[in-house]
Order: sequence, then structure tokens, then C-alpha cells
Amino acid sequence: MTTSRDRVLQALNFTVPDRVPRDLAGMRSTGISAFAYPSLVAALGLPPRLPRVEDTGQMLALPDLDVLDALGCDVITIADGTTNAFDQPEVWHPYDFNGRLPALVRNPAAFTTEPDGTILQDSRRMPPSSFVFDDLHGGQPLDLSANLPKPDLAAVRRNFAVRELRDERIVAIRELCRRVRESTDRAVMFNDGALQVPIGIGNYGGLAIFPMLCVLEPDFVAELHAIITDYVLRNVRALLPEIREYVDVVMFAADDWGTQRNLIASPQVFRTLFLPYWQQINTEFHAIAPQVKRFLHSCGAIYDLIDLVIDAGFDVLNPVQWSAGKHSYQEWKDKARGRIALWGGGVNAQATLPLGSVADVEREVAEVVTYMAQDGGYVFCNIHNILAEIAPEKVIAMYRVAGAQ
Repeated sequence: MTTSRDRVLQALNFTVPDRVPRDLAGMRSTGISAFAYPSLVAALGLPPRLPRVEDTGQMLALPDLDVLDALGCDVITIADGTTNAFDQPEVWHPYDFNGRLPALVRNPAAFTTEPDGTILQDSRRMPPSSFVFDDLHGGQPLDLSANLPKPDLAAVRRNFAVRELRDERIVAIRELCRRVRESTDRAVMFNDGALQVPIGIGNYGGLAIFPMLCVLEPDFVAELHAIITDYVLRNVRALLPEIREYVDVVMFAADDWGTQRNLIASPQVFRTLFLPYWQQINTEFHAIAPQVKRFLHSCGAIYDLIDLVIDAGFDVLNPVQWSAGKHSYQEWKDKARGRIALWGGGVNAQATLPLGSVADVEREVAEVVTYMAQDGGYVFCNIHNILAEIAPEKVIAMYRVAGAQ
């Protein structure tokens, strides 16, 4: 019998499985809002429960096993010490977000509430009208009258030295991964920050500043990326041999290169300042764990970057935002076919899913998935997270139709 893990790995290895594999919340851009989750549970006819809010910035729920079963999902997550493969009652504690959402979180003390109902978490705020936490200016203020701010490279080295994995944490991560593997036949997605690479076009100052540094001070960026690469390789060599038998996919990087219409920086910037370092990291990773797939999340209109992403050594590309830019999902699939697996892209998350009818969602999912699934290399989910306003009937319809293709 084909297991969920078999199904996902067949697809990622460009074999057509018995049906299209489906994901909900394998990583933090394929999930569902914790505000939408209770309605989905009710619509599925399942017993009510407090949602576990695994990502309290985006306010994402960690789906329960019975929900994954009902939607036919094939992926389990490990996310910085938590998992949905089994219960972890010691991890979760009640918090009701000022009466807006009775839920479970890891650290209720992280939140405070202002008189107007705005909830604070560090520097981030969630007003009563919002469903996520955000920083002022997205945490990326820009002053063009000043010199471009640059991180101090000595401080970067010290920070990475502190973050380097030690034996106690390696053992803890290994044991959690082992328990997850032994508890499920679903594919295991590893989301721990220990193996996520902090190389990105929006890092170190944000999307307004770092692309300008890449153009104006490429030598500085190259030195920064060399420091990061050295740190990543040390962690890969320390941890990956310990967990490679227990995980199937590693969420390696979230590096959003696209706007709604175009790339944030040119392919030449990627080729000179990103590609060499990614190739070095991915080559080492593949040598240690050739069977484990490396997953890149990159939002926006990045069609013109796909060839370079493949050259960089990634196995999987997400979220497949064909709704951004001028290229159709057919063009995305044809560009990727047999070269890199696509994970996502199942329905237009900015138009069809929020604004269309259930029938519109069903029609588009059937069309997209039928094409995307050709020749394998495809795992279904929405383009990015299912937001708080999405009706549960649409969620159920999209997974049901995807499973029938």
C-alpha cells in the first residue's frame, strides 16, 4: 500500500503517485489562520478544540491529525520543537488573545494588551481589526537621506558563534525527529531554525535596503554571505547526519525575491552574490543526505529566477505564485518540469479563493492541479497561507478536488 510518505517522495522524485499529495501547514507558508481553523474543524464535523498557534506572528494554527486525515493531507511538520505528529501537552498553554480567540500558545507571557484591545508581542502589534501581528513599516524603516545601514560583520560573526549548534540541542532535535518518524507514515517536513539559512534579498535591513547594498557594495555582501555560509555548513555537518534518517524535506530558506509584478533584484545579483553560496551549501547538504529534499520558499513574480534556483541546487520551490507577474501556471510547470518540484500554486489566493464562489474554487483547482501534476514533481496546497476570512467550505472544496485529480 502506498503511504503518504511514499506519495510525497514519489512526487518529489518526478514519479506520478497514485494521487496528488496534499499539504496543510507542512511549513509556515502553507498553513491556515488560527482564526479560520475552528470553523474548518466544525465544518468537517470534528469535535471542537483550542487551536494550537504555532506561529504567533502570522497567527497560524498547527493542524490536528484528524483534520489532516479529513483533508487527505500527506505531510507532518516539525517546527522549532513542536510537531503535529503527536500531542505535546507540556508545550501548550491557554491564552485567549483578549477574548478574540481561545487558543493554546507556547508562551502566554509574551503578550500584553493595551486599553484599546491591541495586543503586543515584542515590537509587533495586533489591533482588534487585524488577524496578524506586524511591525511599524513592516519592521523596515527607510531613510534615503542617511547612509545605508550595514550590519557590523564582527557582530554577525559573534552572533553566529552563539547560535552554533551544541550537543544538547542536537540530541534534543534528533530525539524529536526520531519520535515523529516512528509515529507516522506521513512525510516529515523539518522547519527548525537550526537548518534554515539566513541568506536572503530582504535580510539585514529589509527589502528596501539590502537590494541596494547588493548593487552599491557587492564586496561587503559577498563577505557577509561567506560568513553566513561558514556558519550554516558547521550546523549542517553537526545536525544533518543525526536526523537524515528521520526527515524527508528540510525547509531550508525563506527568501522572497518577487513583488506582485517583477523581481526585487536582478537575476545578475542572484547569480553573483547568492548562487555561489547556495551551491556550496546545497552541495554539502546533498553529500551528507542525498535522499532529503531541500525546500526554498520565495514569494512573488520569480518566474525569471527559476533556472537559477535550480542551478543553486534546490529540490523544491514554493509557493508557486503564478498569480504574480505575467506567466501562467502552465508556464511555471513547463519551466520546472522534471527539474525542480513545485509545492503550492493550487489556487489563486488573491482572487479566486477569497472572492470566488465554491464552484469557482473547484473549477480552478481542478484545472491547475491536472496540469501541475503532469510527470510528477507536484505537491498541492494554496498559494501561501489560508487567511482568516476564507470560508471553510472553500478550504474543504479545494482539498477534495485536488485529491480527485
